[in-house]
Amino acid sequence: MRIFLALLLLVLPVPVPSPARHPGPYASWLRSGRHFLTLDPAAGTAVEVIGELATADRIAVIVPGVGTELRDFDRGLGGVTRRAPAMQARTVYAALLAADSRAHVAVIAWLGYRPPAGLGPAAFSDGVARRGASALTAFVRSLPTGADVTLIGHSYGSTVIGLAAPHLPAVDDLVALGSPGMDVERADQLGGARVWSALAPDDWIRRVPQLKLGHLGLGRRPSSPGFGAIALPTAGVGDHDGYLCPGSATLTAVAAVVLGRIPAVAP
Repeated sequence: MRIFLALLLLVLPVPVPSPARHPGPYASWLRSGRHFLTLDPAAGTAVEVIGELATADRIAVIVPGVGTELRDFDRGLGGVTRRAPAMQARTVYAALLAADSRAHVAVIAWLGYRPPAGLGPAAFSDGVARRGASALTAFVRSLPTGADVTLIGHSYGSTVIGLAAPHLPAVDDLVALGSPGMDVERADQLGGARVWSALAPDDWIRRVPQLKLGHLGLGRRPSSPGFGAIALPTAGVGDHDGYLCPGSATLTAVAAVVLGRIPAVAP
């Protein structure tokens, strides 16, 4: 009997921890049937899949930025839902199906690291981003082989994907939204993936200095001339957090990138 049980444990999938161990909203997240690859309140991390990951031939991974905590995963930073990784993933997934109802796609809200808590020194250096990039690299390498992968980084999350990209040659596209910098000076330093960038006219990130002195600073913004990123349109985008809102030109363009189509680009 013990041999049988041991063999059974080897073949059974490892479940997300029981909802009973998760106080507050986390138990209800699991009971509702949502698909979490990771949900760890102690570590402050969560990775949720929208769509069927096993059968997807196109996968988008959304990486959030400064101030995002597990408690904000659904409600959004400051209670603003457009800032919530879970809501952004659902919005992108809906845009993908609106563009192609027969597409086999999955969108992943990846809070697999602890972003800087606020606009302090950690937010303007690459230490946290490097740790996030290491975790993201391991995660992307675990995804089903054969699928086209797009990494979407918002704000400091774009720094994370920039640091991960050279170690992920199978990634096809990088999308930087409201990026303060991807820790490099040129797109051709990001491992060969196509690089797309959106920066709204009224995004306050424009006021962040572009510099790189050791680990201080996040490098050149991908939206800057000479970086080599393809500019996506930003009509309908409000401030720093509206890139993936329904109705924005950026959301439509991001969906096209994920689907392998040529999106509308900024004039």
